[in-house]
Amino acid sequence: MKKTSFKLLALLFCIGLASNAAAERADANKPTNIEADQMTSDDVKQITTFTGNVVVTKGTLLIKAGKAVIVEDPEGYQFITLYAAPGKLASLRQKQDAGPDIWIEGYGEKIEYDNKKEVAKFFTRARVKRLQGTKITDDITGEFISYDGKTEYYSVYNTNEGVSKPGAGRVKAVIQPREKKTTK
Repeated sequence: MKKTSFKLLALLFCIGLASNAAAERADANKPTNIEADQMTSDDVKQITTFTGNVVVTKGTLLIKAGKAVIVEDPEGYQFITLYAAPGKLASLRQKQDAGPDIWIEGYGEKIEYDNKKEVAKFFTRARVKRLQGTKITDDITGEFISYDGKTEYYSVYNTNEGVSKPGAGRVKAVIQPREKKTTK
């Protein structure tokens, strides 16, 4: 793959993730660093695969996975799938513009991110946390979590097919009260 098209693909991939969930705006102007044990790319099919200890950093965005597959559509949007290494979870963490020291962390055995729709899906042992500094303010777990970055809407299910079934376990959410802002 040509060096310039690879850099463009990697940059577009990370800009897409950085735009999710009111991410820190400054991240969009930061360089993208991708490390992995191996990379393959098919320019014709517009598919790039990173395998082995994949680590992506771009400003405050940190992604860790065993494997990352990036597919680019003809319009330039990316569909990214992260796969956990055996016995681990894939993860992403990013600072938010919502307030001082607010972070979002997401985990799953598989994570899909649609850059065009700004939707992140977390599969199997899914968990999304909101933190203020190191303090967890919201903690959501289930077998499947879908998060729409445009509408800031969560869906959580007890199966990884995006539906809930009786007897398949329960979803769990812990939401801390927010500090009330006083007006004078």
